[in-house]
Amino acid sequence: MKKKNPGAKETKQGLTKKQRSYIYTGFFVGLILLLFVVNNTGSEPERGPYPPNYVPAAQQNSVMAPDFALPTTDGKTLKLSDLRGKIVILDFWATWCPPCRKGIPDLIDLKNKYGKKGLEIVGISVDTDTKNQVVPFMKEKGINYPVVYGNQSVYMQYGGIRAIPTTFVIDPHGKIVASYEGLVPKLAYENHIKKILGL
Repeated sequence: MKKKNPGAKETKQGLTKKQRSYIYTGFFVGLILLLFVVNNTGSEPERGPYPPNYVPAAQQNSVMAPDFALPTTDGKTLKLSDLRGKIVILDFWATWCPPCRKGIPDLIDLKNKYGKKGLEIVGISVDTDTKNQVVPFMKEKGINYPVVYGNQSVYMQYGGIRAIPTTFVIDPHGKIVASYEGLVPKLAYENHIKKILGL
């Protein structure tokens, strides 16, 4: 007959105090890690269905930016080709995306600073269920550049848009000179603008 370890007191569930201690410790460590992840997601891009090693064709720099014609928030139509001759920043975003919201003041500042020098910024909203929140959000934040409503066709033209924000910098000839996934510093865009303008 097997002798019980006198130092291991069994609980009603058959677990020792030591085992229960391990379980509780693991639970609390897991909870702390979960809270850490939740509190630090604001600077990360919102991920889409594509794998991390997927490289969309439209994000390979120095290719022509696919043209599109999309409805604006004020009921008009915006064609990318109509902006030829300007530097264009295309920003795929949504009202519910924390890093998108965080980056919008930088885009507003860039439009204020370089708008008269040939910069245009186009926000492409990927909102679906929250589409009715786009215009109120624009007014609240003072967005000073056109915003259009995206669709599956333009998402696929630009490689599927696996994360937001996803941003493309397009030169006056219509070529993509840079692309970014996630929130990037305003200086990154400004460096491209200055290089194109020869400043």
